[in-house]
Amino acid sequence: MRRAATVVLLICLLSVSLSAQRSRTTTTRKPVPKPAPKTEPAAVTCPEQLGIGLKTKTTFCFVLAGRNPADGVLVAVPSHSQATLTFDLHNRHTYSEEEIRAGRGFAKYTAVIGVLSMTGDLLGRGAVQSEFRAVKDLYDRIMGGAGPGGTKAVAPLGREQVTITIPPGVDQVSLLGEVLEASTAAGREVATPGRPVAIISNVMVTYVPAPPPRKR
Repeated sequence: MRRAATVVLLICLLSVSLSAQRSRTTTTRKPVPKPAPKTEPAAVTCPEQLGIGLKTKTTFCFVLAGRNPADGVLVAVPSHSQATLTFDLHNRHTYSEEEIRAGRGFAKYTAVIGVLSMTGDLLGRGAVQSEFRAVKDLYDRIMGGAGPGGTKAVAPLGREQVTITIPPGVDQVSLLGEVLEASTAAGREVATPGRPVAIISNVMVTYVPAPPPRKR
């Protein structure tokens, strides 16, 4: 009887040991949490800056007409697995009190810009259309000029928010003007190389950081 009890006890202990080993070997690792998206002001290299807004305190930058990505507004994009670029797009208007008093203040603008990779691939476009009749139509006035309140004559008009998806592996993009159709007191204006087509502000980038390189 004592021997039989010993055998039964050994069998029970062996069963418990095997069960514990099985539970350890079947334990799965917890999945690594995905990195959270980050949103931050983009690093912008502006070839021709308009200035800082009197009301918004935002920096405004001209987008010039052209085809060479190196000549555009350059925006750095952090290393990412997913990324979107957003910015406000404005028309460019030259304000004149004399034209307003003379009844020739009306102007209408349509501007289209492209967002390109540095190899020239088109990633997306943005467009803005607006009309000017009175000073209240201006989106903002720019500090540092000789106009009323120390403002510049050139000002942003209208506002369209543009969102562009940036593919993985692209760490810099260029903004270049493509189309300008303007009817002003001075006549009709079109896009010519090197001429300001539109104005941008509030350039932001939202991205999911790229995973670190795997160790060999």
